[in-house]
Amino acid sequence: MKPLGPIPEGFDARDGELTIAGRSASELAAAAGDTPLFVYSRDLIAARVARLRTAMPARLSIHYAVKANPYPPLLEFIRDLVDGFDIASAGELGFVEQAGVAWDRISFAGPGKREWELEMAIRSGVAINLESLAEARRALATGDALGTAPRLAVRVNPDFDLRGSGMKMGGGAKPFGIDIEKVPEVLDLIFQSGAEWRGFHIFAGSQALDAAAVIEAQAKTLALAARLAEAAGRALPACNLGGGFGVPYFPGDEELDVEAVGEALGGAFAALPDSLRETEFCIELGRWLVGPAGVYLTRIVDRKESHGEVFLITDGGLHHQLAASGNFGTVVRRNYPVAIATRFGAPVEEAASVVGCLCTPLDRLADKAGFPRAEVGDLVAVFQAGAYGASASPAQFLGHGPAREMLI
Repeated sequence: MKPLGPIPEGFDARDGELTIAGRSASELAAAAGDTPLFVYSRDLIAARVARLRTAMPARLSIHYAVKANPYPPLLEFIRDLVDGFDIASAGELGFVEQAGVAWDRISFAGPGKREWELEMAIRSGVAINLESLAEARRALATGDALGTAPRLAVRVNPDFDLRGSGMKMGGGAKPFGIDIEKVPEVLDLIFQSGAEWRGFHIFAGSQALDAAAVIEAQAKTLALAARLAEAAGRALPACNLGGGFGVPYFPGDEELDVEAVGEALGGAFAALPDSLRETEFCIELGRWLVGPAGVYLTRIVDRKESHGEVFLITDGGLHHQLAASGNFGTVVRRNYPVAIATRFGAPVEEAASVVGCLCTPLDRLADKAGFPRAEVGDLVAVFQAGAYGASASPAQFLGHGPAREMLI
């Protein structure tokens, strides 16, 4: 048998069935009308934010990275829990505006912003994180045409990465951000134009579970920000330290020690150089805040054996859970946290593979893992499903369509 990833804290059983925020999986599926279904817990999201607030220095703002989960009710709920929102498209700008987020709490990153997206952002007043010199020129030209001074930050491609991160967002040749040696030219352009400079955005990597690696990257980020600000001869107004906080998906993964990260960052803030003393600092997190609060429920529609192996075939699959299938940046496929929700906590009786309803061998949610014996009608739960699930999966593949979503 292949091991399964660790189930996050906060989930209980009642009468042998998984409960989420006190409601059974069967009850939730019935309330939704059918499966597959994503369920997100308000209580678990609020608890994550509260833990982070307690762990981090008081001067550090917390931003939500909308790309992790843009479900409208979730955005409305988290709006009053966090300080800002980071978006990566005009579509996401529309989502956060509909959720009632004020323009001065929004920043817009991402390469390849189109002219109309820049215009929309400048009209709205959100801060734009510039990804290239050409984008800086386009943003300033758009501002001139609108008669509006844009609010511009510089996304820096650092000369380091986040050690052990799942996705490298900085260091070396990258489509993200502006190489360090080109930053002075972009800053000169901003200063000469009369635009409002909103500081730096420095994001080295994501999905890190090693506190020492995160602490190291944050220290390097602060040093780089100070160096660039001092070279520009100006105090730095704001600095987005990026995110990178990971969650444990796979066997052997352990929870990131955010308390250790916060303690180290507090020490670093106490020894800032003059160029950073008045700087507004933030981190942007998506996965860490909402990932553990989500569960994907899918129903077993067939049970079959083939050459001695058991397959539990569900009405869901990779079209909703691309990451859990191992097809979202994973090199070696490992099992996510998965359980039989309607037999939650029951002893292991067999090795089985949980597969989806798509006509591809890639559609696999758990590979030869140990489960209690499950039958047609049982519900399967995939955990850590609150981030990069519904919105990061090919929902229209083979015409099956999107899953239902529910915030409880």
